Amino acid sequence: MADNTVFDSVFKTMVHRSPQLMIPFINEVFGRNYPQDSPIVRFSDEHESLRGTIIDDTVFRLAEKIYHVECQSTADASMVVRMIEYDFHIALEEALNEGEPYELDFPASCVLYLRHTAKTPDTLNMKVNLPNGGSFQYETKIVKAQLFSSDEIFSKSLLLLLPYYLMRYEQSLSAIASDDQRTEQLVYECSELRSELELAVLRMGDTPLYEELVELIIKVSDHLLAAYETLQKRVRKAMGGEVLELWRERAERLEREAEARGIEQGREQGLEQGLEQGLEQGLEQGREQGRAQGLEQGVDGLAAELRKLGIDERMLDEAISSMKAERNKS
Repeated sequence: MADNTVFDSVFKTMVHRSPQLMIPFINEVFGRNYPQDSPIVRFSDEHESLRGTIIDDTVFRLAEKIYHVECQSTADASMVVRMIEYDFHIALEEALNEGEPYELDFPASCVLYLRHTAKTPDTLNMKVNLPNGGSFQYETKIVKAQLFSSDEIFSKSLLLLLPYYLMRYEQSLSAIASDDQRTEQLVYECSELRSELELAVLRMGDTPLYEELVELIIKVSDHLLAAYETLQKRVRKAMGGEVLELWRERAERLEREAEARGIEQGREQGLEQGLEQGLEQGLEQGREQGRAQGLEQGVDGLAAELRKLGIDERMLDEAISSMKAERNKS
């Protein structure tokens, strides 16, 4: 699987499942101070342009402002062109929605670079020349994921960056995998990350988030370590992959058991309701022939139909006897 497919998938999954992870990220990048429980309104990720449909990573409204974030795993010389195109269409759609007098309010946007070099700039810029001789400078921020230490990620609640943490070792993985001491250091670091994540999620009171993030961390680490099976298994275990699998197996087993119980209860309830309806119909049909005869016809007729459906004979006999006795009392 291509790098950009894996990394884009992880990013979009996080934004879709846990949009609140964007709030600390926005606070850090744009110097805001939004509370963690601020409501987020996500926009459609598709926009029509002259070149056809364009798809962005995430656009949302937070309080009074629209934000646009793209996740980029590799350098792209045309990124600034793509960003201004996305931002223009986002602003244009908002202007059309607001109506006259029209104004274009560009979103606050940034690109999250998962990899960078010494030559990677801090912003993307483009000069826009107007026909009247004027001009303006379009600028969007670049966020370099690998510049954030693990301490910063947790102290600033930037859990959005956590699945990509091991990418900082990407160029050294071969050397790490062949060196026992460096392997132990990486495995220990992964264990520490998992412990910190547990504490962070516990403080947030969002236990399902732990499982979601561990799943995505392992998805990225499995991809990065595909050529180093032993190291891959040890990192997976250190990050809680085995525990996660056990949780899932247990959850699936409990779900199957609950489903089986639900089916059994449903059959019993359906039988009782069916007998009840049959009794009522039998009584109605047998009013002219007498109450007892109508009861027998209604119940026996329904019983015959239920036998065709494979209802357990013992359960059926017990239910019929019980219902007849109850009716006879009345």
